[in-house]
Parts: sequence; C-alpha cells; structure tokens
Amino acid sequence: MSGEIHVAFIGNPNCGKTTLFNAYTGAKLKVANWPGVTVEKKEGAFRYHNQQFRLVDLPGIYSLTSYTMEEKLSRQYILEDEVDVILDVIDASCLERNLYLALQLIELGKPVVLALNMMDIVRQRGMEIDTHRLPEMLGVPAIPVSARKKTGLDVLMHTVAHHADGHGDIPLEHHHGDKQTAHKHNHHKEYVVVYSDEIEDKIDILQERLLEKWPDMVNPRWHAIKLLEQDEEVMKNHPIETADVIQRSYETDIINQKYDFIEEVVEECLFHKDAKSEKTDRIDKILTHPVAGLPVFLAIMALVFFFTFTIGDFIKGGFEMALEWFSGAVAGLLASIHVNPGLQSLILDGVIAGVGGILTFLPNIFILFLALALLEDSGYMSRVAYVMDGIMGKLGLSGRAFIPMLLGFGCTVPAIMASRALEDPKDRLKTILITPFMSCSARLPIYVLFSSMFFGKHAMIAAYSMYVIGLGVAILSALVMRLFDHRRAEHTLLIELPEFKRPSAYTIFIYVWEKIKDYLSKAGTTIFIASIIVWALLNFGPGGMVEMGDQRSFGAMIGQVLTPILRPAGLGYWQVVVSLIAGIAAKEVVVSSMGILYGINNINSPKGMEAMVAALGAAGFTGLNAYAMMVFCLLYIPCAATIGAIRKETNSWKWTAFSILFQLGVAYVMAVLVYQIGSAILLWR
Repeated sequence: MSGEIHVAFIGNPNCGKTTLFNAYTGAKLKVANWPGVTVEKKEGAFRYHNQQFRLVDLPGIYSLTSYTMEEKLSRQYILEDEVDVILDVIDASCLERNLYLALQLIELGKPVVLALNMMDIVRQRGMEIDTHRLPEMLGVPAIPVSARKKTGLDVLMHTVAHHADGHGDIPLEHHHGDKQTAHKHNHHKEYVVVYSDEIEDKIDILQERLLEKWPDMVNPRWHAIKLLEQDEEVMKNHPIETADVIQRSYETDIINQKYDFIEEVVEECLFHKDAKSEKTDRIDKILTHPVAGLPVFLAIMALVFFFTFTIGDFIKGGFEMALEWFSGAVAGLLASIHVNPGLQSLILDGVIAGVGGILTFLPNIFILFLALALLEDSGYMSRVAYVMDGIMGKLGLSGRAFIPMLLGFGCTVPAIMASRALEDPKDRLKTILITPFMSCSARLPIYVLFSSMFFGKHAMIAAYSMYVIGLGVAILSALVMRLFDHRRAEHTLLIELPEFKRPSAYTIFIYVWEKIKDYLSKAGTTIFIASIIVWALLNFGPGGMVEMGDQRSFGAMIGQVLTPILRPAGLGYWQVVVSLIAGIAAKEVVVSSMGILYGINNINSPKGMEAMVAALGAAGFTGLNAYAMMVFCLLYIPCAATIGAIRKETNSWKWTAFSILFQLGVAYVMAVLVYQIGSAILLWR
C-alpha cells in the first residue's frame, strides 16, 4: 500500500495496548495495570519495510456504547474516514471478556486486526488458543503477540499492512450445527454475529431506509443495529421513520445474543480455560475483603512511606554533601572574582538555596514513585478501587471515582484528567473538586522537612498522617456535596481485577523516569523562577535594595497584611505567608522559599534544619504550628498546573474559582481546628 497507513489502537483497559504502542513508537507514555490512565489519544510514527505507519493510541474502553468520555472519543475517532485499520488489542488471558468489544468493532465494517496480547500469560496459566480456528469464526486476522516481551510484533504489523490493502479478509466458517433459520438471507456467510430472525428482519428494513436517505453510507448494518439499541447519537444524526419497526430498545437482546456467540467462540477456540491462577484468588480473598481490604490498603501505604523516609533519608545524605560542597565552591569562586554582593546573594541565597534545597529531596521522591509504580504494575491499584466501591457508593459516587483520587498520590493534573472515566457529568465535577485534597508528590518535601525538624523519630507517622487526612477530607467533602445532590442514583462498579503479575522493569523505569524528569524540569523552570522572584521580594522594597529579611521589603509588607488572618491557624508569621503564596506556583516552592526567607542554603541538611528550627523557635513556632502548616499545605489552593487542568476539564472559570475558594476555605478551617484544639490540649495538660 502506498502512502501512510493510519492505524487506531483500541482495546479494553489493562490489555497492554499502550505497552504495545510504546514497543512500536518508542514513546514513553504512562503504562499502568489499571483503568483510567490513557484519557486522550496519543500519536506516534513507525516505519516497517519502507511502509510508513501513523499509530494512534486510544483510551481503554469496554464497548462502543458511548457512555463515558473515553467511549465517545474512541468511537468518534474510529468512525472517521482517515482510519485505515483498527488494531484491537486483546488480553488473550481474558479472551471471553475482550471479545465483546472485538465484535462491535468488526460490525463497523472497517478492516480489523486482532492482536492476541499476553500470550506468555496464557501459556503460564496452562491455557491454549486455537489461532487458526479463531480467525475463521471472526473473519479477521488474529495474531499472537507479547507486548511486554516484544514478540510477534513484526508479524502483527505485516498483517496490518496486508489487511489495509483489502487482502486480509478471511472466509467465515461458523459451523452452527443444526440451527435452523427462517430468515430470507443466509447471513451466516456474510456477517460474524447473526441475530435472531426477528432482529435480522428489523435490521434489513432499517438498512434499506438508511440507504434510501444516505446512499453512500459505508456501514448501514452497524447504524441499523444502533437504531435498534436506541443509541442517542445515531438517532440524532441519522433520523428515519422507525415507529413501525422499533417498539422498544433491543439493546439487551443484542448484547445477550453477542455473548451467546462469544460462548460458541470460546468453546471452540479456548482450551483449559479453567486453569485459573489460584494464587491470585487466594490473595484477593484478603485484598478485596469488605472489612480487611481498607486496613490492608492503609498498611501498604504506611509501608510505602516507611521506605520513603528510611531509604530516602539514607540516600539524600550524599545529595546534601554534594550541595554543600557546590555552594561553598560557587561562593569561593564568586568572591575570588569580586562579583557584586547583590549578584552573589542572588546566586547563593536565591538560586542555589531555592533550587538546590529542592533537589536534596530527590531520593524521597524517587522511592515514592518507585513504590507507586510497583503497586500499579502489579495489579494492586484496581483492587483498591474495588474495595472503596462500598464507601464511595454511600457518598453518591462509584468506586471508579476513587481511581482519579489514587492517581492524585502521584500528580493531581493527570488525576483530574482521569475523571473523564466517569459517565455522569455531576459525578465528574464532584470528583474534580475532591481529588486535589489527595496529597500529591509535590507536597512530600514539605512533609519531609517539617516532620523531620519537629517530630524526630515520629516524622514518618506525621508525614503519613497527611495522606490519611487528605483521603478523609476528600471523602467528607463528597459526603457534604451529596447532601446538596438530591439524586439517589445507584452506581454499579464494573472494573477489571487483573491477574497479579511481576512488574515489568521497563514499565517501571519509564514511569519513574518520567516522574523524576518532570520533577527536575520543574526545579529548572518553575522553582528556579519562583526562587528568583522570592529573593527579589525579600531584597527590595519601596526604597530600593534592603537586607535579607528586612521588614521594609516587599515580601515582608505583603506577608504582614495577611498575617492576622492566618494567626488563628498558627501561621501568623510573614515569612510563612510569603512561602505559602509562592507555593501556588508549585508546592515544592514552599520549601525553597523558606530556605531563602531564612537565608539557609542547604535547608534539608542536618545543619540547615537545625538553623531553621532555631530561627522558627525564636519566633514561637513550635511542632503544633508545623503540623498546622503541613495540614494547610495539604489542603489549600492547588498548584498553577492543577488550576489549569480544572479549567480545561470543567470548561468553566466559575467552577475553577469555586474549586480554589473551596480548597482554601477547607484548608483554613482544618488548620484552625488543628492549632486551636492542639493548643487547648497542651494548655489543659
């Protein structure tokens, strides 16, 4: 085929679609073993045997019913004329579930190629798939591959190219036995799925009427089926007279008859399907237990933070020594060449103190992302959503709403985008409003710094409590929102519980490297610029340049205006106020700003923390103030990138402004409660 072949990758969540896409394009996209990760189409180029391919990775979906945003996006895209071949990636270890989407795609009338992925797992589980009989029953090629091990990829793309030329059709051989039909056409030689005579008669009538009105329609059978299902989009775009043909929705009938055919396919093509993984079943009895499941999740997250602190703190000692050496070397160099004192202060107290202080937290960030990547790729995270379904149901949401919240442990921006997996717009909005309360990785430096300075051997517990508080506030906020939502809709969670598997080293590497790269990029851009701005605010005032920390600086003047408001929360210090304002750019800036505000170059080193504790203690800032500040930083205004994501997903400045004010109000109330109740307890004792 001359020119570029346009291939659309589609499949169920967790089928390995994005892993296969990465194997061809080399793209470093996020790959995770749970639904809701790929929420936008991703494109990449690939060349094979002098043939150029344009590959598009679509969101993972279970059907083309068009309930969720992913289903709507994927269906709209593959219906476009520019798609040459639909590549349906199937988890071969769960063939029965994956075939439903495959049948819907085949009915579209476009070239379809099935990629039977995870064949290595099929063999491990003792199953066998007849890869000769399966194409005969479906009428499309079915190529066994393993995206993770990169086997079968050449054969698959060769088949795609061959099928795009129109030479890949396979004669249907159903062998339905003694089934008799009174239908006037023998559709068993024409179509993969043949419905009951009643439905087929209606399809024939509707096809004729569609073609009368739209003679160039490519796939009238698919449109006729959708009309019988009373699909809103098809009924709106292709209105015809149906009153004498359609007396009710035939969606349930069509679904059931599709699954009847799937049972025939599985019976003929899949062997030893009962050889399931007993190990996964035994583990799931604990992990998905209605009572034990949640405590197990909290215990696992506690273990994650234990390693984040113990191993991270052990490694970061080297970073602190390197930063101290670098800062001293730069100071010596600047002094030796007689650089202007103001410029020296900018470089040492602004750039190095701000950016360098953040980089020393890199080991803690690395351990956190590594742990989260292992949990995701092993298949555990989808179990958490399943366990939370009961709790979320009481809040008027499904367990699927917990998926964006889980993503929020890493970064709030993709977490907000993942809310697209929800069907109901109101559920999406509620999820967007509560997801920022989940503690993202950008807040970790704040917890590490203040808990290490003020809570000693209990530092890990203090930091871990932030994640529990964030989860609790999110759930409580959802409960309050439900009081204003008078709907009592039932939510049913349909989510895959994949087999537990050994995490892929390559997938883990991509995930962690992308997160670390983002962290370093932020340190080199947002935090760098914010550090310079904070330095300027502290070193200049209306009268010109002043000494660092001078009350006449712009920073001090701004902070002193807001100090009375934050005093009830234990945050009535202008330096703290300035650092919180700076933290709106990125939460890590709170730490870098504190270093600049108090003139500490290596704030995360033992010497730097000792100096910080002394400076804060002299002003009356105690462990209670530190804990109130951690709570406030956990809950207050999200970073600029998250604000942008909320605006994009809600398409409303009104809801974006409400989100900002809502979080700020919750943060203030919680910090005031922590500080005032804590003060009362200390006074009583």
